Amino acid sequence: MDFDFSPIIANWRFLGGGLLVTILLSISTIVCATILGAAVGLGRTYSNGWLRVPLTFYVDSMRAMPILVILVWIFFAFPIAFGLTLPPFLAALLALTLHISAYVSEIVRAGVVSVRFGQVRAGLALGMSSAQIIRKIVLPQAIVRILPPYGSILSITIKETAVATVIAVPEYMHQSEVVASQSLRPIEVFTMAMVVYFILLFPVTRGVDFVYRRIAHLGRS
Repeated sequence: MDFDFSPIIANWRFLGGGLLVTILLSISTIVCATILGAAVGLGRTYSNGWLRVPLTFYVDSMRAMPILVILVWIFFAFPIAFGLTLPPFLAALLALTLHISAYVSEIVRAGVVSVRFGQVRAGLALGMSSAQIIRKIVLPQAIVRILPPYGSILSITIKETAVATVIAVPEYMHQSEVVASQSLRPIEVFTMAMVVYFILLFPVTRGVDFVYRRIAHLGRS
């Protein structure tokens, strides 16, 4: 079998534009999901019982549904139900954020409850308020402890942006499918896609591991 990578070279600008969209969608999702997930995780840990019920339902429902189902519903059913049509990029961002934030919330909650309660009692004995205890005692340790699973979430987020191709978001996988169908060179195009995703993901995972090894002692108690 002869391999011909000339279609990739000829369409490098087209594929590069898709790569930029993938990076933008990944960063936007990570930021939004981290903020929402942290809020949900802290809410489930420290809120009153009446708020925990809807938050728990949100987390369980988002983790129970495939991201593809959420994405398709938001893009196709949301306009029918609410009369509001979202652009493909915003629909993908919303779906990914809702899905990923559920996992982030559980990571945050696990990190917070892993801090020994004796430290909270010590803070109370010193006259610290609940907000001060969370900010100065619990969160600094929890943030360090959640780094390894959070690194996995970063990788998952970048990979799951590829599902946005089903609603024609011009990210890298979508652009690769276009080039592959036009050039009739799917092996070469999708092999390059594998390489590109590896190049994106490897520094992220190794970077998080490197940072964690440097600061892991700060999370020990």
